[in-house]
Formats: sequence, structure tokens, C-alpha cells
Amino acid sequence: MNLLVLTLITTSFPIRGDGSEAAGSFVADLVDELAKHICVRVVAPGSVAGQETWGDNVKVVRYAAPCKPLSTLKPWRLGDLRDIVQVMRGGMQATRIAAQGSQHILALWALPSGAWAKRAAKELGISYSVWMLGSDVWSLGRIPVLRGMLARVIQQAKNAYADGYLLAADAKNISGRSIGFLPSTRRIGLKNSPVPRDCAPYRLLFLGRWHPNKGIDLLLDALAQLSQADWQRIEVVEIQGGGPMQSLVEEQVKALQAQGLPVLLGRYLNKNEAEAAIARADWVLIPSRIESIPVVFSDAMKLGRPVVAMPVGDLPVLVENKSGILVSGVSAAAYCQALQQAIHGSPEVFKLGIAACAREFQLDLLAKKIVQEIVSHE
Repeated sequence: MNLLVLTLITTSFPIRGDGSEAAGSFVADLVDELAKHICVRVVAPGSVAGQETWGDNVKVVRYAAPCKPLSTLKPWRLGDLRDIVQVMRGGMQATRIAAQGSQHILALWALPSGAWAKRAAKELGISYSVWMLGSDVWSLGRIPVLRGMLARVIQQAKNAYADGYLLAADAKNISGRSIGFLPSTRRIGLKNSPVPRDCAPYRLLFLGRWHPNKGIDLLLDALAQLSQADWQRIEVVEIQGGGPMQSLVEEQVKALQAQGLPVLLGRYLNKNEAEAAIARADWVLIPSRIESIPVVFSDAMKLGRPVVAMPVGDLPVLVENKSGILVSGVSAAAYCQALQQAIHGSPEVFKLGIAACAREFQLDLLAKKIVQEIVSHE
């Protein structure tokens, strides 16, 4: 029996495996799950263009891409402009190669992946679907020219999805069509995660990009506002990740360490390391200014960890009084108050809410939905 063939285009896929690919580990897990039901051809960035076998029923067609994420490149810089042109040409060429013989194309995410999918689908006479992140709608969607491109990609897609409820509503405002909800979540490999401590001193963890949208500066400012009595209730604060705010993060962490405070400066973690970091934490910190539903949130739920989260995106619906502490406002002072509430309370009170929330992020059900709604009806 010949399996259906899906081409999946993404800018997020493991290259180095060091944890720097953002949503890449989620996409890799999704591809592995989809491959249980269909053949998958992945169009993804690489250090050089080429093709490789990823696993059973999975082939990867790489397009050459710079080490820096495409979203950080500035077209008014000559070197960045050259990289952008290289990616746009290479991604379209890789898409044409991969899509030959496919029944459907799924773009993760809207730009530029969705634009490549739209063009290839038209050339081949097949359909495509698009799945959006917050960066598509809340960042690129603010730029007039790109907003128009985004609208056309969404409008012409067979199916359009977003990984957040508010994000779906905003994408509908841009495109004028209904948007489905698909949560981005990855497989948890760690078995038998220990339960969080039920009393202080606690371990706190920030795991993510050091970027203004992720609020790492707000977190560090909040930590500086804690009293000595508060710090007596904290065993360690881990700051794991990396990104464009590295120099600021290093400077502020050193200032906290100079006061004898237990703040650990880490690095990008691969998937296994990230799971281990969450499992040894008692509270997971999400101080984002802009967010939909971050992968670290669903990871925390599956590993039984409550969060301390800013009231942005869909986090108010998912967090408040159920899976952790919701901050009263987007500021360092408000986050400091929420941290104080966490370290003077107990993760135990959120146990049932966390378990219920974790059930909403099952990767196998997500893959089956994609196969049923997108591919099987071609």
C-alpha cells in the first residue's frame, strides 16, 4: 500500500542540535509522529543545500541558511540582504524538489514557508495549508508589505491554523477567514519525573531565548527587587538559553552573583538537557512581553511543573488558578510580586490543574488531526 506524501516546509528544524533552533525540536517530533501514518518530505534550513534521510518515511531537503535566524536579518545591511536572497531562492528551490509527487504541502510557518508553499502548490496543482506562530502575525503582520503577503498566504490555503487562541483571532482579522487552533508541543522523553518540592527553598528556571519578547530583562530586574528574606527561600535561579540580549543578561547575572545570590548563568540546552532542567526545577518562569503558547509551557505541564507567567497571549486562560501563578501586569515590579507569591507558597496546590492542562498537549493526537484534516481528504 502506497502511503500519502506530505511536504512539510519549515524554518525551524534541528541543524546543530544544541537547543538554538527554537521550535525546531517540536517540528522534529511532529515529523516523527506524522511518519507513523504518511511519508513526509521536510524542507528545512541547513549549513549547506542537500538531501538526507531522517528516518523511516522521512526525507529532508536542506536549503543553505545563515547561522542567524532569518527573523534577525536586516535587509538594509548588505551582508544580511545577501543572506536573505540566498534563503529565499534556496528555500523555493528546495520546496520544488521536495513537493514533486506530494499530495499536500504544510507550511510551518506563514512567512517565508507559506509563500513557498503557495507558489509550489499552484505550480503543481495541489493544495497547501499554513500553520502560524506569534512571530508571523504579531511581528511580520505589522509590516504593511508583509501583512499583505501574509493575508494572501492565509486566504489561499486549504487550511489555516495558529498555535494560540488569541493568535487565531488576530490572524482572522488580517485574512478575513476562520483560523483553526493547533498547539505546538513536543514529545517528552524523560520518564518518571520527580514531583516538585512542596516547601522552600525552591529551584526556579528560565528557559528560552534572551530576547525582549521573552522578557528576560524583566525577570532579571524582578530578581534584583527581591529581598534578602525572599532569597532565603530560593535555592537557585537557572537562566538557560541564549540570544541577542546575551551581553545584558551576562552583565545583570554577574551583578546578582556579586551580591552572593544563587543565580546560575547557563546556555542553550538541547532537548534532553531542557527536560532535565525543567524536571529539577520547582517553578518555571515565563516573563514574556509577547507570547502565544510557548513550548516551554507545555513542557512544564507534561513534567508537572507550575509556571509564573506574564498575562499575555493565551497564558491568562491556561494559567490562572489552574497551572501556576499569573502575574498582575507586564512589568518587573509585578513579576517580582508573583515570584514572592510562588516562593512563599507551594507547587502542590496546582497539581490537578497541571495534569488537566497537560492532556491538551498530546503530540500523537496532534499528528492524527493533521493527517485526518489535511492529508486524508486530498
